[in-house]
Amino acid sequence: MSREFSEAALVEERRVLSLKPVLAPYHHTYGPASGQVYDLWPAREPDAPLVILLHGGYWRYNRMHLTPFAAHLAESGFTTVLPEFRRSGGRDGGYPGTFDDVALALDTIPNGRPYVLAGHCSGGHLALWAAARGLLPRDSPWYTAELPTAVLGLAPVTDLAATIREDLSGGAALELLGGADAAEARLPLVDPLTLLRGRGGSTGVPTVVLHGAEDEEVPLEQFTDYAAAHPDAELVTLPGTGHYTLIEPGSAAARSVVGLLSRLSAEFGQPQPQPRPGAGRERGSLR
Repeated sequence: MSREFSEAALVEERRVLSLKPVLAPYHHTYGPASGQVYDLWPAREPDAPLVILLHGGYWRYNRMHLTPFAAHLAESGFTTVLPEFRRSGGRDGGYPGTFDDVALALDTIPNGRPYVLAGHCSGGHLALWAAARGLLPRDSPWYTAELPTAVLGLAPVTDLAATIREDLSGGAALELLGGADAAEARLPLVDPLTLLRGRGGSTGVPTVVLHGAEDEEVPLEQFTDYAAAHPDAELVTLPGTGHYTLIEPGSAAARSVVGLLSRLSAEFGQPQPQPRPGAGRERGSLR
């Protein structure tokens, strides 16, 4: 179906997505394939809370649009990691390659450190899915009991079935899942809402879903239906906020994101983030 966006939403999208990319001071690999890489922005304090950030783009686009926000989180006191992964439309992207890469990145990069996993839009879908990997069948290659310490979904896609029905972003979910013939069988393995409804109703991971009341990209029902299926999750609504300002450095919405990340970090006993007072000397790699 065709969706209409307001002029305000289009202006917001253009403003945020046209921000100049920020190159990370460190680049590393988490696997042997050429695209299994991540960017690292160390915080000023070596024991700062760790945030792993999964980018959106409806599973099609690369991480560069999220680099300004990743750099902003580092300036706000978080050691921030931004992984890349295979994407729909690219070589071996979509099911299962996208999920293989996200699982491998999260099994590899933290190296035993507690971390908050955050993701925006389709990256929020991948973050919520990663937090639900403990609900997968034990024989799934993606099953693990080593889950994120907490997860923050930023305007996340939570319901792939609804995303297919409503044809969000021109068939993006069907493209991710390999087409209509494959989607039904794959949803129970990769859809956060389906996993919750079929496997117990809670991931066991502290979960916050943040969305803007003026979000025109992801329908409100995606957030409320997820909260209903995951009663342990916290749903936070920001009035007067659209889809993209959540990842716009310096915005009021971004300050809310920083506050939530600080709270989630504190809940598992990590030091509180110390905002960087200026451009300080960058420290070494995560490992």
